[in-house]
Amino acid sequence: MSTQHDTPRRLRLGMVGGGQGAFIGGVHRIAARLDDHYELVAGAFASDPVRSCAAAVELHVAADRAYPDYQTMAEAERQRSDAIDVVAIVTPNHVHFDVARTFLEAGFHVICDKPMTITLEEAQTLAELVERSGLFFGLTHNYSGYPLVRQARDMVANGELGELRVVQVEYPQDWLSTRLEENGVKQAEWRTDPKRSGPAGCLGDIGTHAYHLTRYVTGLELEALAADMHTFVEGRALDDNVHMLLRFKGGARGMLWSSQVAPGNENGLQLRVYGSRGGLEWRQETPNQLLHSPLGEPSRILTRNGPGLGEAATAAARIPPGHPEGYLEAFAQLYRDFAVQIHAYQSGASVDTLAMSTPGVGDGVDGLVFITRALASSADGGQWVHV
Repeated sequence: MSTQHDTPRRLRLGMVGGGQGAFIGGVHRIAARLDDHYELVAGAFASDPVRSCAAAVELHVAADRAYPDYQTMAEAERQRSDAIDVVAIVTPNHVHFDVARTFLEAGFHVICDKPMTITLEEAQTLAELVERSGLFFGLTHNYSGYPLVRQARDMVANGELGELRVVQVEYPQDWLSTRLEENGVKQAEWRTDPKRSGPAGCLGDIGTHAYHLTRYVTGLELEALAADMHTFVEGRALDDNVHMLLRFKGGARGMLWSSQVAPGNENGLQLRVYGSRGGLEWRQETPNQLLHSPLGEPSRILTRNGPGLGEAATAAARIPPGHPEGYLEAFAQLYRDFAVQIHAYQSGASVDTLAMSTPGVGDGVDGLVFITRALASSADGGQWVHV
């Protein structure tokens, strides 16, 4: 079980974005605080300097570390003896690349929300910069922090499902079934704007989560895909529904569906994996259970703190059996693992392998390859495109 004080000191955290009215910034701050590994000490919380300073006051950030923009923040922090250790980027997608590059070049570790960038070229540039710098880069595909997702990953890696054959993943929501972007809803406005979200709407927002979860649990490499990206809400500039067929190296086949116009679905991410020896099923809305169906045997339900779990799952669990654990805790698990890796970087120590199964810059590049190929396939009428 995770402990609060198993790193030398709190990391000094800076944040770009996540000011007043932002959803994901608050999630990152809660996740960073939950295990007591970080202290928020600096930020450029909005593109407008006045709003950035107002957010800093609300967040109890000192006035001299409430910056008007991220460029000023990176330069000023670089010159401080008590500079930030790491910056969290929680802006709309189109800003991710420039902010990440600026802070990496200034010598800071980076935690970035997904998707990492809006173009594949940007993603590849960041990957090269991370490699040259040797700095830590964490990507918050937060569903990989759930204990039973890590249990599923271990079971697949240990061969308990045998040779993988079929993967089904879906991520339906309903919140964009109408044009909320016209009603002043901030989260809808930027997610449906190609200039801020990038060329993919639903696919970039939640389809990438579904794809990453598939890759994270199964370890399969995508060989080809055939995508049908569609916009159902009239007047919307980006896709709000995606159907996709997947072919993996080694012969496994898959299907992916992501939608933000499916009434009755709140956050219905679920993954089903079937192999020659059995199957697994996990649902994000009931995350403390994993259905395991060995071939020829009764199905059994594994629970978060129940018997039969491996170290990867137990290391990611925080609270006693029977108490629900969910989205914020999974997000916090990534922040905890990131902290362990950053402290190891600073001290030159080795890293506990249980803290290393986190998304990074390579996953960010993989996600942009996925988006780019899906866009190409859909534009070509759903033809198969090799990855």
